[in-house]
Amino acid sequence: MNFWETVTGSDLTREWKSFEARAAVLPDDHRAAWEQIKGHLFPHGDFTGRNLLPIFDAALGLLEETAADGLSAGEVLGDDVRGFCTALAGGEGARTYRDRWREQLNRNVARKLKRLEG
Repeated sequence: MNFWETVTGSDLTREWKSFEARAAVLPDDHRAAWEQIKGHLFPHGDFTGRNLLPIFDAALGLLEETAADGLSAGEVLGDDVRGFCTALAGGEGARTYRDRWREQLNRNVARKLKRLEG
């Protein structure tokens, strides 16, 4: 990955197209699980989502392997897809982008208040 790809995000676009092409050939229940996984993992991403690419790749690989083995998505992921995604992202209490933004906002407000007091 070169600097230009990093700045423009073209590497992310290429990676997502690859993920979606891989997901398109999955059985219906696995594609539905893929959509749920994407929805539950995105809040754990950073600003660009680059930190989630290996996690998405692993989750999609799991779906591909289980489809090849003839297992349903429900047999592999269970009924709690959200819990599965939370475990992939780092467990319960894993920081999301909202948490990071909230902490940054609190630091900025505290710094401004200190300037006003002093």
